[in-house]
Amino acid sequence: MHPAFSVIFLTTLIGAGQGLYLAMVTGQLYAIARFLPAQTDQFYAIGSLVALALLIAGLGASFFHLGRPERGWRAAAMWRTSWLSREVIILPLVMTLVFAYGVAHWFGWTQPLFQVGAALQVDLTLLLGVLGTVASLALFICTAMIYAAVRFIQEWHTPLTVSNFLFFGAASGFMLAAAYSAYIGNPLVTFYGTWAVILTLIALASRLAHLRRNVRLKYKSTVQTAIGVRHATVIQKAQGATGGSFNTREFFHGRSPVLVKQLRMIYIVLVFPLPVLLIGLSYLIGSSSLPITAFFIQFAGLLIERWSFFAEARHPQNLYYQSVA
Repeated sequence: MHPAFSVIFLTTLIGAGQGLYLAMVTGQLYAIARFLPAQTDQFYAIGSLVALALLIAGLGASFFHLGRPERGWRAAAMWRTSWLSREVIILPLVMTLVFAYGVAHWFGWTQPLFQVGAALQVDLTLLLGVLGTVASLALFICTAMIYAAVRFIQEWHTPLTVSNFLFFGAASGFMLAAAYSAYIGNPLVTFYGTWAVILTLIALASRLAHLRRNVRLKYKSTVQTAIGVRHATVIQKAQGATGGSFNTREFFHGRSPVLVKQLRMIYIVLVFPLPVLLIGLSYLIGSSSLPITAFFIQFAGLLIERWSFFAEARHPQNLYYQSVA
């Protein structure tokens, strides 16, 4: 498939935004359980503002992929059957809940509304945090299922696509939370950094399993099935046209297999071992800059990974249109 940069930035930016928001809520829940020291409301409010900015940036990037942006609202019309429509509906909901969560913390609306059990006092921020967490997880699923539900692209049609989107987003979000904590000198940098490492390792296991699966794929479509001729030695010599077309541009990336393989190795290094090593090194030497560096390196790797995710997908129509005499 042809990797559209608008979709690459959409999926990586909103993934990091959702992950950062989940990190903020996780930190608050740990503080409520007294596993972590309580933080100021401004800490959660500013973190939510950064998460909201990433979500808005991702939404803005998506408009560059539309031929008629003014008609983009129509994408929500098919919510009963389309995962894209569901994403279009849930994304603004997540943005609203993230905004409300940040506003509630900014203005200190933390008076208990009711009590659960003997100790748990529920306030507005906790309610918004739980609702936002559920909506964020639903958004991860909707975004991933846009691709995982495409049966004829076998590289995508697997639950591993969903786990990749979820854990990549969560890992980048918690890595950003560690960078944010390091930047302001907050002691939660160790908490967020440790969770970022754990999520990164889970994402590594998921992505390697995905790559291993794709290597072993047995494709249902062949040159023979594409043209309806079952002869064993059918070989395509030309695409039937002297120049390019929509089919050759939109369903194939146009890069060599060598480059695709090289980029795969690059993102594996940038997304997984390098950020983990930088986080570990920051613990040893007490550096506040290394977690920030780790986030930017990992995010750069995620952009390459998302390009590879699209580039490695083989659309069946390329059996006919990809070859050029």
